[in-house]
Amino acid sequence: MKTTLQFILFMAIAFMVIVIAILLGNLGAWYFAWLVGTAMIVLVAAAGGALLDTQEEVANRKAEAEAANRQQHRPAR
Repeated sequence: MKTTLQFILFMAIAFMVIVIAILLGNLGAWYFAWLVGTAMIVLVAAAGGALLDTQEEVANRKAEAEAANRQQHRPAR
């Protein structure tokens, strides 16, 4: 049900954007491209941030595992 509501919302937004583009005439295509481009830049930046966080988390886990490994294999004094 949630997916259906999201689809309907996005279709409504797309319809409104197309109507606005028609009303703006020649400038409509430029504004539409600007909005889509801005949204894409934001999405790419968010994806890059998520990937960076994931890479840092994996690197921290590996470092912790290596430190634990070194402590286990250290000879007793």
